[in-house]
Amino acid sequence: MSNDMSTNSQQLWQRYQKYLFLDEALEMSLDISRMNFGEGFFASIEPRLHRAYEAMAELEKGAIANPDEGRMVGHYWLRAAHLAPRKLGQEIISTLDNLKAFAAQVHEGEISPQHAERFENVLVIGIGGSALGPQFVANALSQPGEDNMTPYFFDNTDPDGMERVLKQIGEDLKKTLTVVISKSGGTKETRNGMLEAQAAYHEMGLHFGNHAVAITGLDSQLDQVAVNERWLARFPMWDWVGGRTSETSAVGLLPALLQGFDVDALLEGAAQMDEATRRRDTMQNPAALLAAMWFHATGGAGRKDMVILPYKDRLELFSRYLQQLIMESLGKEK
Repeated sequence: MSNDMSTNSQQLWQRYQKYLFLDEALEMSLDISRMNFGEGFFASIEPRLHRAYEAMAELEKGAIANPDEGRMVGHYWLRAAHLAPRKLGQEIISTLDNLKAFAAQVHEGEISPQHAERFENVLVIGIGGSALGPQFVANALSQPGEDNMTPYFFDNTDPDGMERVLKQIGEDLKKTLTVVISKSGGTKETRNGMLEAQAAYHEMGLHFGNHAVAITGLDSQLDQVAVNERWLARFPMWDWVGGRTSETSAVGLLPALLQGFDVDALLEGAAQMDEATRRRDTMQNPAALLAAMWFHATGGAGRKDMVILPYKDRLELFSRYLQQLIMESLGKEK
């Protein structure tokens, strides 16, 4: 090896040691050493990052994030209910208890289909983050043949796609619990999926309400339908939780519970990651490091795109889910 190559390798190794983020408790590492930023980069960007830390702290205290609609942003309270303002914490805790109780009753056959002994499948109907989050978790954690219930999804408006899913379910539709997710209850794509599913149940001589659950806003159009048609249950989708950040709300927790996943561990892990990404020490904050690297790579003006390549089949939906989160955080989608 030439002296130049040896020197270069040594410099790379030293840089790797200096800039590697490693949190053994989270079992997470992040290597930013090959991003070719200069030695003074973090000093130059630190004021921006500290303004972001302050803004994040204000949001978590209940600051209005959407002045037009007077809304807070509080998805992080879902895994740390004690931090929630305005007595929302108890509502978060009671909703989780109700979700667990409902899933247990389904698994034990206390809540059962119209003409079958038990529910064996769950069909989730949503659009965007309301479907993508549960899909991502299902793909990442599912153990076919071992899960308590088999998941299916309507996550598009394509009639052919819905028909394919219904054909996969087949006669087992009578053993299928359908979860309809829409905050406003008026989302056209979700309503179309609901109507397609409803028609399929009716063709089998089944009452849709005996197989349906709503996750929606209080008194929304969907909530009213669920009440009028005597659906099995209704769970809240709060206006301070965005669709793309709703995985640790009823949106994601109910499908996970029905499949038999350990949602307490999921919530605990999310809370631990929240704590890590609120650290004011930038070099110990993985989210801040990623944001800084993206800022560096794009010149702070989005001149390049980020490409995420998961090398594990179970995480194939991760890039799509992350893209949804990023787009919402940038305000490019409502």
